[in-house]
Amino acid sequence: MLHFRGKAYPCCASLTMGIIGGKWKTVILYHLIEKTLRYNELRKEMPTVTERTLSLQLKSLEEDGLIKRKVYTSKPPLKVEYRLTDFGKTLIPLIQSIADWGDSVVKTYGNK
Repeated sequence: MLHFRGKAYPCCASLTMGIIGGKWKTVILYHLIEKTLRYNELRKEMPTVTERTLSLQLKSLEEDGLIKRKVYTSKPPLKVEYRLTDFGKTLIPLIQSIADWGDSVVKTYGNK
């Protein structure tokens, strides 16, 4: 059994999927690889995600320490930015491999 942030996982693959699994977490991480983005910028990158789902996934990624949420309150309107933490950056090779695999699938099998 592996333990991470108070949760138990039966194996390393289960832990990884527990942290980045689901439809949107990996997509969010992918968009944050190269730059910090505001909430609305993330929404534009993922137009089919609901606001509720995006908010919940961002909160989960933040709780797991993969992203950092920074709120600027000096003047209205409220500005919130998201970026990868150093821990989140350790996932870049994995996220990039997933993206590259998706590209190869489309090129190889997409027209069949």
